[in-house]
Amino acid sequence: MFDVGRSSFIFLTKMTSELFVQYLLAGITYGSIYAIVAIGFNIIYNTTGIINFAQGEFVMFGGMIAITLLQFMPLPLAIILAVILTMIIGAGIEICFIRWLKAPSVLRLVIITIGISILSREVAVHVWGESIRSLPYFVGNEITSISILGARISPQVLWVVAASGLMFICLGIFFKTTSVGREMRACASNRKAATLCGINTENMVTLSFVLSAGMGALAGCMMSPITYSQYDMGTGLAIKGFTVAILGGLGSSGGAVAAGLLLGVIEAFSVSVVPLAFQDAIAIAILLIILFIRPQGLFGSKEASALKEF
Repeated sequence: MFDVGRSSFIFLTKMTSELFVQYLLAGITYGSIYAIVAIGFNIIYNTTGIINFAQGEFVMFGGMIAITLLQFMPLPLAIILAVILTMIIGAGIEICFIRWLKAPSVLRLVIITIGISILSREVAVHVWGESIRSLPYFVGNEITSISILGARISPQVLWVVAASGLMFICLGIFFKTTSVGREMRACASNRKAATLCGINTENMVTLSFVLSAGMGALAGCMMSPITYSQYDMGTGLAIKGFTVAILGGLGSSGGAVAAGLLLGVIEAFSVSVVPLAFQDAIAIAILLIILFIRPQGLFGSKEASALKEF
């Protein structure tokens, strides 16, 4: 009798630990995506002071364009071309809707970026329809899995986490070591002073949209096999990304990574308590709490600094 009880306890303990790891890995996966979207918010905000609520649409365009191109070319080439085309879209948005504005108010910019988001969704639904699509798994298929500490996960999860980490590292190297990166930091720190030093601030603003769009597009391609792609997926990602950007401290990319992982883990573990339909409400609740209690975010200063993490 004692042996049976002991065996049951060991079994339950093992199952509990495996479930914990499963939730943790799921949280890290989704948190990595949220962090990349938030970093996209920060890049544009730091350079222009604009909160780009169309950031989630860059993720959507990346995934949907890659799915379309996959019909004509290999997967790696389709992803590369999808990222490039999305970067061109990002540049076009800045040139057509942002550059010509003279000293616009914050409210006007918010309304414009929300309008761009709505327009992007309308274009997407007319081009791709309402059907849910996805890229194939980069390695194996939907039933292929690997074991980590007893938990079974898809190899695609490792691609998502690795790509997110690599993007963050490469972005840091870009801002620290390249002349263009330093010019963007100067533009973010003091735009008037950068102009007096001969830096073309308009091009730096366009480049911020290009970088943000490229990061979002690559994230969209990485996550497509796991979460699928649809014309309206950008709205939810924009909410999560904005929440993470605020939670980590608007302007702090390192804070965005920490906050993204935190939100992802909270959402993953909340599945056992809160119905899946209410997961978006968790992000909204966290956003409201942070705005009331600590508007500068958990890791941010009272005034967002310019690319200080890089």
